[in-house]
Amino acid sequence: MIITWFEKHNFVSWLITIFGAGLVFYISSLSFSGESQNFGNVLPLIYHFFAFFLLCFFLLISFNKGKWDKRKFIFGVILVLLYAVSDEIHQIFVSNRDASYLDFIIDSLGIFFSGLIYYKRLR
Repeated sequence: MIITWFEKHNFVSWLITIFGAGLVFYISSLSFSGESQNFGNVLPLIYHFFAFFLLCFFLLISFNKGKWDKRKFIFGVILVLLYAVSDEIHQIFVSNRDASYLDFIIDSLGIFFSGLIYYKRLR
């Protein structure tokens, strides 16, 4: 299974985690026109869900390395939730962007499902 490979090659999972966090920051730094932020457009919501799903998943792999550790697991989930909050705060300072409760909720759903899946794998 590919997850086992990432757990054994922890350095790679850390690289993906750091790259993913940097990519989220970079995309949050981009200024979009008002029309691309229309709520009728579902693509930004899909991006938020999967970006934070994958970020949490690889951080949990990096921390836990395939072994159950409740403290590391909870710390990883909380760390990604805090990153989601900081991402929304960061967007306040980018022109044509703002913080969004909806984005944070979608981020949190991605984090929750990622944590649930990895929890099931470890237990």
